Amino acid sequence: MIFEKVLSTINKHELIQKGDKIVVGLSGGPDSVCLLHILSRLKEELDLEIYAAHLNHQIRGIEAQKDAFYISKLCEEMGITFFIKSINVPEYCEKNGVSIEEGARKLRYEMFYEIKNNTRANKIAIGHNLNDQAETILMRMMRGTGLQGLKGIEYIRDGVIIRPILDIERNDIEEYCKQNKLNPRIDKTNLESIYTRNKIRLELIPYMKDNFNSNIIESIVRMGNSLRSDNDYIESEALIKFKEVSNINSDSVELNLKSYINLHNSMKVRILRNSIKHILGDTNFIDQRHIDDIIELEDESKIDKVINLPRGIYVYRKKDSIILTNKEIVIEEIDFCYNIPSNGFIKVKEIGTVIETQVVSIDKYKRSKSDKSCKWFDFNKIKGGIVVRNRRSGDKIKLSGGSKKIKDLFIDIKIPKEDRCKVPVIADEQGILSVGNFRNSENYKVDAETKEVLKVSFKKL
Repeated sequence: MIFEKVLSTINKHELIQKGDKIVVGLSGGPDSVCLLHILSRLKEELDLEIYAAHLNHQIRGIEAQKDAFYISKLCEEMGITFFIKSINVPEYCEKNGVSIEEGARKLRYEMFYEIKNNTRANKIAIGHNLNDQAETILMRMMRGTGLQGLKGIEYIRDGVIIRPILDIERNDIEEYCKQNKLNPRIDKTNLESIYTRNKIRLELIPYMKDNFNSNIIESIVRMGNSLRSDNDYIESEALIKFKEVSNINSDSVELNLKSYINLHNSMKVRILRNSIKHILGDTNFIDQRHIDDIIELEDESKIDKVINLPRGIYVYRKKDSIILTNKEIVIEEIDFCYNIPSNGFIKVKEIGTVIETQVVSIDKYKRSKSDKSCKWFDFNKIKGGIVVRNRRSGDKIKLSGGSKKIKDLFIDIKIPKEDRCKVPVIADEQGILSVGNFRNSENYKVDAETKEVLKVSFKKL
């Protein structure tokens, strides 16, 4: 019965193909032992190569040694090549500031992938069962997960991680082991309410069964399967949008705000998760609160802000985009300073600009002042020579409302940080005439006393 049901799950979700090489995560408990036994029975029919991988977490002392001995004997009886590795998980977790559950899981999967690569296997089989599925959904609910989390554990992930016994209840797995005289090891820590999952398994689910629904496991999993169908559709649509609004590089994703900002929030969340997954390979330890922090960057008041997410992800708010990357963006300052002739031109190669100047009479100015592409200054108010340069610390310009720091002006007119050093500042010995094409100083304004006018124009090289 169980064998046929597992075979049905394998075929329905296309978990295994003929000739696959599979690394089986083998703890020695009923789930993984049942999984190994069933795959061993399929070995000849599907031409499978099977390897078992066991991690001694160095948590259970002599019991862990007994686990390793049991696994050795079991694999030898089945003719399965096996690998056993020992890592001091508590020491690793303390050093890296993670929980025992998180650290153990990370080290287990690192070992699985290491063995997969060394054996040139193409699949990793994990012994999650129906009860694990319900427990996972409940655990994620308590953490405030979204639709993605509520669908539960995937039958297959990234085409590599497979879970063939995900549709089988724990009681049936234990009965299978008993019938086939497999005598799996029992981890006594699974019988203690010391971890979140154990508390859900040992306290919450029995309480729900006794007081609300005797078939609570099946109900929770049925909900997860229903939500999986809805989520898969939304995910497929979100992936299309992700490609439409993103400029994707090997270590960064730049989101075009014009295309992105008006999307439905459910699309935005998935686009951001896809962006992070592209950079890191997964979204582990990225919570909804981190996604919400990124969404807040949409506001124009957040231009030039940067936030740091777990695992070294930087998120930058630029004028027209949001950039997610694992590389810190360092703004390279451009430094330049050139004398400007009263009549002539100067090339500023650092910013790709030509500045042309001409001194004209007040009469000619009056005939030409409608030309908005030019800047006009009272030539007689200019002291000494004039220069074009990049901004300097403490720069100020006199505007109609009073003096204003150039830095504050750039913020007001929303010039991105990386572009500020490229804005040409025109100055004489006593102050600033203009800040690029953006603002002119009131101190050099043409008035009734003006005799000659300096005409300045900016052109791209």
